[in-house]
Amino acid sequence: MKPAFQKDDALLADIARARAEGRVRLWWLGQSGFLLHTPAGTVLFDPYLSDSLTKKYATTDKPHTRITERVIAPERLTGIDVITSSHNHTDHLDADTLLPLLAANPKAKMVIPRANRVFVLNRLGKIESAIVEVDAGECVTVAGMEFHGIPAAHNTVERDEQGCCRFLGYVVRVGGKTIYHSGDTLMHNGLIPALRPFRVDIALVPINGNKPERKVFGNLDGREAAELAHAIGARLAVPHHFDLFAFNTESPDAFEAACQRLGQPFRTLQNGEGVDL
Repeated sequence: MKPAFQKDDALLADIARARAEGRVRLWWLGQSGFLLHTPAGTVLFDPYLSDSLTKKYATTDKPHTRITERVIAPERLTGIDVITSSHNHTDHLDADTLLPLLAANPKAKMVIPRANRVFVLNRLGKIESAIVEVDAGECVTVAGMEFHGIPAAHNTVERDEQGCCRFLGYVVRVGGKTIYHSGDTLMHNGLIPALRPFRVDIALVPINGNKPERKVFGNLDGREAAELAHAIGARLAVPHHFDLFAFNTESPDAFEAACQRLGQPFRTLQNGEGVDL
C-alpha cells in the first residue's frame, strides 16, 4: 500500500499552521476529497475517509482494494464550515465519513444536489438542519461563501422528475478565490459554457477515465481533464479520482503531459499533501 504524503498528526499540524498564519491552502485527502482553508471559511469537498467500500465489495467481482493509506479519521477533522456531496455514490456520500464529520463539526452545513435530498436523508438520517440544496445554474450562500451548481455527466446529465440534476460539480467563491470541484463527470455540451464565465482560479478535475470493463460509471481521462481546465482558463489544474482503488485508477502521467502540451499550469498532489493558493 502506498504511504500518504502526510497523515494523522502531521496533517493536522499542517492544517493548524495554515490557519494560524491565515494562508489559503488546499489539501488532497484522497479520491475526490479536498480540504480548502481560507481565512474567510473552510470547505471539505466530497470526502471519503473510511473503508466502507472495501468492506462492501470484498467478496464480489468488483473488489475495492485500497492502494493508498487513509490520511485522517473523519472525526479528527474540525473547524469545517461546509461539506459538499456532488452525488449519491458512496465515495462522494459515505455515511461512515459524513456522520463522524457532522458530529465533530455540529455547526457545519452540507451542500447537496436538490435532486438527492431524499436519498441523502435516507442514508445519513435526521440531518435536515445541516442540509443546503442547490441545482445546476443556481447559487446559494453558505457561511459567507458562494456555491454555484454546475451540471455533471456521470455518465449522462441525469435529472429527476422536477428537472433537477442528480450529478453536480460546484464552483465556490471564497477568500478571493474561485474553485471548481468537478464531482464526477464526463465532458458534455453544457460544461464549458457553464464554467467559463466564472474565471476559475483552481480546477479540481478527475482523471481516472471511462472504461466500461470496470463496471462503474466513468470520468474524464487525463487528457480530457487537462483540456477542460485549459478551455475554461483555469489558473491551476489539480487532478483527483485516482490512487485509491486498484480497479479504478490511472497514472497522472497523461494528465501532466497534456497540461504541458497545452501550457496549462498544474499541480499533482499526493494523498495528504497541501498546496498554498
